[in-house]
Amino acid sequence: MIDAIQIIIATVLFFVMMFGIGFILNMLLKTTWFPIILFVIVIIVLAIWSPWEDTANPTLDNIGTYTLIYYIPITGALIGAYVSGWAIQALRKGGYKMF
Repeated sequence: MIDAIQIIIATVLFFVMMFGIGFILNMLLKTTWFPIILFVIVIIVLAIWSPWEDTANPTLDNIGTYTLIYYIPITGALIGAYVSGWAIQALRKGGYKMF
């Protein structure tokens, strides 16, 4: 029960964090989908080069060592990055020049 509550809270926190970071990046850089691209690149690099064992070499096999509990917050963060791009795009279509 506690694990389910923790994963829900972690997913919401990652969603809000990536939405905020993505929104700010979109405003500053005048891009729309850059945070998603950056997020995917960073996650792939971290998943490959952060093996659980010190003796293991960085390979794509390291991604297989993660369980569903790790992928749920990452998916929430990816959705947050997408929603930030969608929000910026909607604001630009609405005529807001600042975004």
